[in-house]
Amino acid sequence: MTDRFNTIAGWTLFAGIIALGAGIVGSAMFHEGRPEPMGYAIEGVEVESDGGAAAGPSLNTLLASADVAKGEKVFAKCMACHTINSGGANGVGPNLYDIVGDSKAEGRGGFAFSDALKKVGGKWSFDDLDKWLASPREFAPGTKMSFAGLGSPEDRANLIAYMNAQGSNLPLPAADAAPAAAEGDNAAAPAEGNAAENAAE
Repeated sequence: MTDRFNTIAGWTLFAGIIALGAGIVGSAMFHEGRPEPMGYAIEGVEVESDGGAAAGPSLNTLLASADVAKGEKVFAKCMACHTINSGGANGVGPNLYDIVGDSKAEGRGGFAFSDALKKVGGKWSFDDLDKWLASPREFAPGTKMSFAGLGSPEDRANLIAYMNAQGSNLPLPAADAAPAAAEGDNAAAPAEGNAAENAAE
C-alpha cells in the first residue's frame, strides 16, 4: 500500500514539474499583448505611437482638404452617445451642436463635463479636438468617456470638419506649406578625372 502511494505521489509530482516547465517555456515563447506593428487596423483600437516613424500630413493640411460628408459617416460611431443637431437632447454624452470653439469647463444644456475635462480647461480648438478624438483618456486622464479613440488622422480631420459645420462654422486652417527641396540636390558631382590629370602632369 505504501509503495503504491509513493508511486502515485511521485508521478503526480513529476506531472506537476512538467506542467510548470511547460508554462515557463510557453510564457517565454508567447508574450501577451498585440503584435508590433499591428498587421491591420482594428476599428476603435488606439494606435500607439512608435515615436520614430515619419509623421504624415499635419492636422492643418488634413483639415484643409477634409470631407464633411465622410465626417458625417464617421460621426455615426458617436451617435450612440451624442446628438449634434441644434437643440438636440443630451444622451450619455452632451449634444455637440456648436461645440467647436466652446468651453471645455462649462456644461452644455444641463450636461456637466467631468472634473478631468474641466481641469484641461480652455476652449475646444481643432488641435484639442484632434487629440481628444485620438485618445480621450490620454487627453483628459480620468475622463468618463469610454470611447477608445479614432486611430486614423484622416477620419479625425473629416469628423472635426463635420462637427465644425454643425453650428460653429469657424474658418478651417490653410494647408501647411510643403517642405522646401533639399539644397544641393542638383549640385554637380566632383570631377572624377582630377587624379588622372595630376598623374599626366
